[in-house]
Amino acid sequence: MEIGITSFVETKPDVQTGEVMSHAQRLREVVEEIVLADQVGLDVFGIGEHHRKDYAASSPALVLSAAASQTKRIRLTSAVTVLSSADPVRVFQDFATLDGISNGRAEIIAGRGSFIESFPLFGYDLNDYDELFKEHLELLLKIRESEKVTWKGRHRPAINNLGVYPRPVQNPLPIWVGSGGRQESAIRAGLLGLPLMLAIIGGSPMQFEPLVQLYKKAAAHAGHDESRLKVGSHSIGFVGENTERAADTFFPSTMAGMNRLGKERGWAHYDRSSYDTARSFEGALYVGDPETVAQKIIHLRKNVGVTRFMLYVPLSTMPHAQVMRAIELLGTEVAPRVREEITKWEAETEKG
Repeated sequence: MEIGITSFVETKPDVQTGEVMSHAQRLREVVEEIVLADQVGLDVFGIGEHHRKDYAASSPALVLSAAASQTKRIRLTSAVTVLSSADPVRVFQDFATLDGISNGRAEIIAGRGSFIESFPLFGYDLNDYDELFKEHLELLLKIRESEKVTWKGRHRPAINNLGVYPRPVQNPLPIWVGSGGRQESAIRAGLLGLPLMLAIIGGSPMQFEPLVQLYKKAAAHAGHDESRLKVGSHSIGFVGENTERAADTFFPSTMAGMNRLGKERGWAHYDRSSYDTARSFEGALYVGDPETVAQKIIHLRKNVGVTRFMLYVPLSTMPHAQVMRAIELLGTEVAPRVREEITKWEAETEKG
């Protein structure tokens, strides 16, 4: 069971002061967060790609490369790379470069992205949203498979027996498919035998169990070894020494972030009642003391089949010291507890 962190490197207004942090400062802070995550024994750190004013990381590979030489064992991934509006050749080159700098710790989580700013920015038509992802993923996998590439598609110039460099340390370079819960995404990942990362940010996480089973059935149908499949969860949360204090600390920025997005997407108003429901044991928020958060992650593993859990923190701007403390507690207290319990559970399951 892998435990890690996801960050979107937010630069939204501080809920207490209204101040907006510079992109440069937030980028430097997130590198410190990655270094700490490595030091406290977390398995993976993911950076999300965005192209708007309130997020600082438009290039996850660059941010992760800044931390690669300061870390030793933590895996470094995008979360996600918006592959529909990105050139697969450049994506592969960037992450192969990261893989070399980190000596084999790079990964890509490829997704369509839940924001659309990158499409007009890079000259893509939103009407081609799904077709672009399918075509770009096909090319990305072809580049991963072979040093020399011959390929032809509809949305990008053809490649005729050209090499793509540098080549990564890992062979193959890990590529995940990110999904917000669409059946088509799960089936595609299964048929390709790729790991599946689920954004479980609302409702009950248990509702994703049928999707995981669909993913596994698609993989088995395509002849892939089900025992080698990986399923991840990207879930919002915060860890503190005390559950109620952690809840009170995380609520203001979470409410602000949810309502900011809600205005853009037509969501219902998010308030303390919504928040408290979501942080209940069956809810999608992982907020509380280390034992509370650990038990929810264990529950997710046993009932949904998730093998990697990534805590998305913060949802909106929070003081850097609070984020660092949450990372420290996740690594030193939550992760060991989860690994211990899951190891016992798996041993008992094997015995029958």
